[in-house]
Amino acid sequence: MIDVTETTTMKPGGWRELFGRERLGTATLLAGGVGLYATNEFLTISLLPSTVADIGGQRFYAWVIAVYLVGSVVAATTVNPLVIRFGPRVSYLLTLAVFGAGTMGCALAPTMELLLVARTVQGAAGGMLAGLGYAVINAALPNRLWTRASALVSAMWGVSVIVGPAVGGIFAQFGIWRWAFGSLAIMTAAMAALVPGALPARQHSETQSLEMPRIPLWSLLLLGVAALATSVAGVQRSGAATFGLLAVGAVLLGLFLLVDRRARATVLPRSAFAPGPLKWMYITIGLLMAATMVDMYVPLFGQRLAGMAPAAAGFFGAVLAVGWTVSEIASASLDRTRTIARLVAAAPVIMAVGLGLGALVLGDDAPWPLIVVWTIGLFIAGCGVGVAWPHLSAWIMGAVDDPVEAGTAAAAINTVQLISGAFGAGLAGIVVNLTEGGDWAAARWLFAVFAIMAAAGVGASYRASRGRIL
Repeated sequence: MIDVTETTTMKPGGWRELFGRERLGTATLLAGGVGLYATNEFLTISLLPSTVADIGGQRFYAWVIAVYLVGSVVAATTVNPLVIRFGPRVSYLLTLAVFGAGTMGCALAPTMELLLVARTVQGAAGGMLAGLGYAVINAALPNRLWTRASALVSAMWGVSVIVGPAVGGIFAQFGIWRWAFGSLAIMTAAMAALVPGALPARQHSETQSLEMPRIPLWSLLLLGVAALATSVAGVQRSGAATFGLLAVGAVLLGLFLLVDRRARATVLPRSAFAPGPLKWMYITIGLLMAATMVDMYVPLFGQRLAGMAPAAAGFFGAVLAVGWTVSEIASASLDRTRTIARLVAAAPVIMAVGLGLGALVLGDDAPWPLIVVWTIGLFIAGCGVGVAWPHLSAWIMGAVDDPVEAGTAAAAINTVQLISGAFGAGLAGIVVNLTEGGDWAAARWLFAVFAIMAAAGVGASYRASRGRIL
């Protein structure tokens, strides 16, 4: 394992180097892959009312999102074996081809049942695209650029929160929802054209003599069922059903950790189960990501508590993502190791403060000064994620010196992100469904519970960065 203080002697690369002529195609491709996945997720949400009105199937409304998430979580576990076996270039081309096929299936689907099949294919390929964004960074870029590249890749989520609903809303407004998926297919083809010149055919040469990793079938099965349970939990109207399904997901996730620790083919690197900071890095990322799921209900509370128009409330839901993106780019530009480590250690506290502001000011018919404070709180909460994310991602990718293990560690970032988001969404559904007293009570409880969850990550974030602070 690489010593945690090693990066203190390595001068990080700059944004100019990442976006220079030599690296521009690679940076565009890595960010674009994640952008396609994230934009498609938010775009589909805004298209669903028009889609249901056209082809029917309202009873499957929630499943359009659920099958996409389940496919993403399951497929994300296969990223590292795919890259080791076929190399970055072929892996990206195969994944983009499947994503394009699923997207065209959505555009042409005559019934909701066929749309669900296409969405499952889309989700599987999309989860791999998001995972490849991290897994290929250490194959296509020097390690001095990992922090900047990680910031760029994850910043695409913030961009997509704005672009997805806006684009989807425009296509829905003109009654041409199928063309929204068609435009994604065109973008997918454009991304594929960049691959040959942007990515190497193979990973580091030393991996060629190593045994090819197996697909972690048992881990994949457990994660898939856990993701399905938590996804369905988030759309239940009964509090008991929501809690029960989330509990099932939590048990399956615990069983996954036991199986993955002992299996020959794993999702998480073996170092994550050994003494050291790596497991604390994953835990920190997981808690921060889960806490961002409070954002699911921001548009709803914006309409009901602040009287916002639907479009304005939709964009208001992007405030947290904007804070994440802005702070991430700023944090990734820092060079002093101790400053970075202290920011990472404080990230859960920053996020908890932002969410706590929301819990304090939200109420029935909130006046605009309190809405301004709520906006500031959402922005601060996003900053709590953004200041830590690129550095934790880079630390994870550099925490293991074995080439295959390093690929597993990088690919697991996306898997942890996806499954944590699923559990966060399920927990948000429980809090809202079980709260009595109206929307203002639900909003306060939701922000308070998620502030506590974010604060619970302080111990993990301190352990993740301790070696760099000292």
